Amino acid sequence: MNIVVCLKQVPDTETQIRIAPDGKSIVTDTIKWVMNPYDEYAVEEALRLKEKFGGEVTIIAVGPKRVTESIRTALAMGADRGILVDDPSVAGSDSLGTARVLEAVIKDLDYDIILCGKQGVDDDYGLVGSTLAELLGIPQISVVIKIEVSEDVSTVRAHREVEGGTLVIEAPLPALMTAQKGLNEPRYASLPGIMKAKKKPLDMKTIADLGLDASQVGESGAKIKIMQITPPEERKAGKIVEGETPQEKAVNLARSLHEEAKVI
Repeated sequence: MNIVVCLKQVPDTETQIRIAPDGKSIVTDTIKWVMNPYDEYAVEEALRLKEKFGGEVTIIAVGPKRVTESIRTALAMGADRGILVDDPSVAGSDSLGTARVLEAVIKDLDYDIILCGKQGVDDDYGLVGSTLAELLGIPQISVVIKIEVSEDVSTVRAHREVEGGTLVIEAPLPALMTAQKGLNEPRYASLPGIMKAKKKPLDMKTIADLGLDASQVGESGAKIKIMQITPPEERKAGKIVEGETPQEKAVNLARSLHEEAKVI
């Protein structure tokens, strides 16, 4: 079984985000970049499927050279090879542009399953996976928490949580699925894995290599335009409810909610 994992590099969730002077982007100079957390679940699931069925796991990413760090992390976890599309023209791509680049790479590969994180934690669009599946003309199942592949590797049953229960969807392979938290517990890269990752193949490609027109990607090809980024409103200071006893505090809390907050 051959599995492709689409990986994105995002700012660490603990990084302080600052808006750039243009008001449409963020300052990237001091950001710590990491593998998108949802993509970690996708990588781990790919490795588990490889351990069960054999085959190869290929990591594909789009972005500048720094993204190789996240690809190497996936290789250290156990993936077999990586492909990075590093081209200035892809900067500013929206979900459609990114999916076009990924499709251009994947269409010529031999694959049974494509795995993506359900969304990037930076922009939170959650559109690349479904758009990529549409471009490739294959089934897609989103936000999955369990994957069951048939013994003959012809079909897949994916579980996804819905309100009040679990939805089980079956699809023929090849298919694309997007990973949700709860699918698995991603492993840590071992020291031997880190050493082996340095010798694993990591191919670099450009838009020209893929036969894509630069006008289809980047800001020029984007259908979504960012007009302005604004910080969230500052949270007002909290209030400590006074009282000598729990009962007195409860009365004072109810009074504040009624008279000041006006929510009851």
